[in-house]
Amino acid sequence: MFCKESSSGLQTLSIAKSLSSPFHKPSPLINPIWTGRRDKLCRPRNLGGRCKVTASQSNSEPKGNIMKEKVKKIKVKGYIQAEEGTVLEGLRWSRGLDDISDIAGRSLLVELISAETDNRTLMEKDPVEDYAQRVWFDGESPDEKYECEFNMPEDFGTVGAIRIQNQHHRDIFIKEMELELPSGSVTFSCHSWVAPKSVDPAKRIFFSSKSYIPSATPEPLKKLRKEELETLQGNNRKKVGEFEKHERVYDYDVYNDVGDPDKNDELARPVIGGLSHPYPRRCKTGRKSSKKDPSTEKREGDFYVPRDEEFSTTKGTAFTGKAILAALPSVFTQLESILLDPKSPFPHFKSIEDLFDVGINLPKDAGLLPMLPKLIKVLSEAQDDLLQFDPPILLNKDRFSWIRDDEFARQTLAGLNPYCIQLVTEWPLQSKLDPAVYGDPNSLITWEIVEKEIRGVMSVDEALKNKRLFMLDYHDLLLPYVNKVRELDDTMLYASRTLFFLSDDSTLRPVAIELTRPPDVNRPQWKQVFTPGYDATSCWLWKLAKTHVVAHDAGYHQLISHWLRTHCCMEPYIIAANRQLSAMHPIYRLLHPHFRYTMEINARARQSLVNAGGIIETCFWPGKYSLELSSDVYGKLWRFDKEGLPADLINRGLAVEDEKAEHGVRLTIPDYPFANDGLMLWDALKEWITDYVNHYYPDAGLITSDEELQAWWSEVKNIGHGDKKDEPWWPELKTQDDLIGVATTIAWVASGHHAAVNFGQYGYGGYFPNRPTTTRRRMPVEEPTEEELKEFYEEPEKVLLKTFPSQKQATQVMVTLDLLSTHSPDEEYLGEEPEASWIDEPVIFAAYERFKGRLQYLEGVIDERNVNVSLKNRAGAGVVKYELLKPISEPGCTGMGVPYSVSI
Repeated sequence: MFCKESSSGLQTLSIAKSLSSPFHKPSPLINPIWTGRRDKLCRPRNLGGRCKVTASQSNSEPKGNIMKEKVKKIKVKGYIQAEEGTVLEGLRWSRGLDDISDIAGRSLLVELISAETDNRTLMEKDPVEDYAQRVWFDGESPDEKYECEFNMPEDFGTVGAIRIQNQHHRDIFIKEMELELPSGSVTFSCHSWVAPKSVDPAKRIFFSSKSYIPSATPEPLKKLRKEELETLQGNNRKKVGEFEKHERVYDYDVYNDVGDPDKNDELARPVIGGLSHPYPRRCKTGRKSSKKDPSTEKREGDFYVPRDEEFSTTKGTAFTGKAILAALPSVFTQLESILLDPKSPFPHFKSIEDLFDVGINLPKDAGLLPMLPKLIKVLSEAQDDLLQFDPPILLNKDRFSWIRDDEFARQTLAGLNPYCIQLVTEWPLQSKLDPAVYGDPNSLITWEIVEKEIRGVMSVDEALKNKRLFMLDYHDLLLPYVNKVRELDDTMLYASRTLFFLSDDSTLRPVAIELTRPPDVNRPQWKQVFTPGYDATSCWLWKLAKTHVVAHDAGYHQLISHWLRTHCCMEPYIIAANRQLSAMHPIYRLLHPHFRYTMEINARARQSLVNAGGIIETCFWPGKYSLELSSDVYGKLWRFDKEGLPADLINRGLAVEDEKAEHGVRLTIPDYPFANDGLMLWDALKEWITDYVNHYYPDAGLITSDEELQAWWSEVKNIGHGDKKDEPWWPELKTQDDLIGVATTIAWVASGHHAAVNFGQYGYGGYFPNRPTTTRRRMPVEEPTEEELKEFYEEPEKVLLKTFPSQKQATQVMVTLDLLSTHSPDEEYLGEEPEASWIDEPVIFAAYERFKGRLQYLEGVIDERNVNVSLKNRAGAGVVKYELLKPISEPGCTGMGVPYSVSI
């Protein structure tokens, strides 16, 4: 990296290079940076070429006539890796002042804090400080290098922490600091923004990679440990009101910023969170209330998240985060301008396929469209610009598969939403809603219909006893929304039940679909059952009924399986961890990789995805009731103790406990790709976390006496998920098994659960007839007019096309799903790189290596399963392989890869 013989020679070189060029680094847009971590993965460092400096000793000199005791000191070199902010920060006026600070050798003030007390005084040892000077050098790395030299007392002991004060006029991103001590090299992994002292004069605290539970913390570090937590809790904040960008305050608030009544009365939305609409809590921003509704926050500018939670420039420039999410509204405006009639349906299926085969002519001013991910190809042919979508894998494998019943059923087990299929345990099927409000609760799916469709294989009694009947049940959840959703423009909704029969080869066969409309003041209840057809009319009605069901599943998937259960429910764990667990706490360091970027992506989602008039409301059937529906499901169904994979499978009747089974559970459907792969991943996570927890907590008493750990879990339950604080199912943290269960569940939700429902979105939904996000026409047999019946009998394909999303909705969803399915170049995958604190603890590093080995084994197992044609739900002619839980992926839209965290 660098090696100079003396500090004076170093300074001369620094001055010469600074004067020779006013711009010392390439643009961060070309050389992107990482941001936002209190602790970060320790990437392998190449120390080749660095001259190791040997510590030397010096004696203190007598002053005046008083001879002081000579104290031996050693010189310790420190090397800091850092990065600038944006290109604009490098160009603004303060850059010149910062260069002067660099020349003067006063770029960063660095203090070393000993982890040991003075043996003579039993007091904390005085810190050792020096100014770090910027070291100019040639090279392609975006890193800036700073060097400092400390006169450290020989008996200073272990360096337990460092404090840094930024003397510049711009933010600086500190990656790490390496100290060359006589005993060897010590690295502090920082990966955090440090504001200039003119903005925040407090010195930033960074702890060493040695983890401590509170009771084992060295005495000199206890005060720093408490001080840092108070800063993150906002206790040291001197002002009130909206949080500023440089702040690092973690606090809670309700979802009261998705509506925008000041802009338009139609954009007013109820507060989500509280007694009327229970919901997890989000990060507090401190913004002012809107003028029209004091309970709603203003929606101005970027939404605050603590500084260290923000996306890296790498992720931003890859357009898988903040930049493109902010740009989507204007992109959609451009897409709309291309279409002759945005509300019109596609005229024929060929026009849908033309999106991939031919493309759409772009206006001359293409704006932001060419900057979208690989989904969109901008081609230049004969001076014409085209907007052409990459065909999703489903279309490439078999463009007709979406029509077939076997694919419809297969995707409930190996598709985008494998979380909703459940075992039928009661017969007859019956609604639990109030019949006085919603009509007859009895289902029209009778024994006779089922036995006819399963062709005499067995009776319904036998099918129930042998666990052969399964269901997608969106009846009671959707029925209260049907009438009010139908009042929305260009939107149709039913409540639905879809029944499946399990064949001997472990595939599901759809048996019947029931669609229901509740009564209203003018009309009675309407319901009808549809079955796979054996004539033209019944076949077309069946296709239309499946379209409605898949749209229900698509909306539930996006708002519940994806948004609520991963994004929303993770945020309280993150806020509580930063408020109550020190950065040196072993459980913080265990879980922190699973928290990366989640708060930032959630803030961007509130800006342009789930907000009033945003992408979800515009393109998915719940419309303006999207978050209300999400809240209803949270209030009725969400339980922390059911969020782990085995518990979830058992809860849905898809598995039973079995101590003799490989994973402790036996699957009801043997070929269930999501569960088969997921249980291996769950076991790997649990084994790793078990080893980790047992190392730091060999005795259960250490868990109950750990005040930080108990405060974290209490805050998760009582504040972060406060609307459910009195539920009896919350686990207590009393034993190692309790902590292992809690940590494994959180890690699974952030990694395996999210990967399974996220990274296949474009693969399965990019060709929207396979997963329409809304329906716009009612069934032709629901109180039809003569004109509607005539159209259905003469042109049923057009009825189906008019039922699908409009051209505008479909193209917007395609853009969004590609964005959400794309891995950033700086993605961090399970088992790829260990944290610095894991490396430095031999027992933990050995456990991590075992974890990594199990994940590598899982990849091989998945590859083998995907070529085993006896597993019909994941292999066969034109079948999309199930790879969503393969741990590692290349960047881009790959349909595989399990990141640690909910990062997109």
